[in-house]
Amino acid sequence: MNILAIDDDASIQYMLSEICEFAGWNVDTANNGKEGLNVFAEKGADVVLVDYHMPEMDGIKTVGELRKLNADVPILVLTVDERQEIADRFLEAGATDFALKPVKAPDLISRIQLHARLAKLTQSAQSTPQQKSSEEKDVFVTKGISKRTLSHVSDFLHSNREPFSVDTISKEVGLAYPTVYRYIMHLLDEGKVETIVSYQKIGRPKNLYQWIVD
Repeated sequence: MNILAIDDDASIQYMLSEICEFAGWNVDTANNGKEGLNVFAEKGADVVLVDYHMPEMDGIKTVGELRKLNADVPILVLTVDERQEIADRFLEAGATDFALKPVKAPDLISRIQLHARLAKLTQSAQSTPQQKSSEEKDVFVTKGISKRTLSHVSDFLHSNREPFSVDTISKEVGLAYPTVYRYIMHLLDEGKVETIVSYQKIGRPKNLYQWIVD
């Protein structure tokens, strides 16, 4: 598997390279968004890692430009900023998921493996060039919502049929909390899940989310 890591911090680049090589993957690095776009255009990648704060072209702009080159490649954002509004901007630009800094090797490896596996499942379902072209145009159901990731979250809720918190869903499906929250809000809007308020013995009530029985 080929990984492209775009980060302006040399120490982070080195760490990401070490993690990827430990996992048995090839890795290319780039110092900023513009360089990363050139590397991707020349070599491609199975998964792209993108830093948020970079000179010349920040992570959000970089993700948007990557999506113009490839509609389907998994793009994971590396960030210390956990605000949902920032996550939503990245997802709307075309990001797939997040890996919070400081990066932990087991978490990053499992996140990359998950998205590579989901991408492979999508590719295996495309048996002809015509089908592939159609599928790529429909990768994003709506702005910030990937069909592939939406199916992954929906399948978990549909299979379990009990209420879960966003935090629990995040851990079970292997996606970052901000990603899961975005997708749960979409499923609520679509009428596919419902909110169940759980009253705790201590603290504020907690929202749980459950697939609506067909």
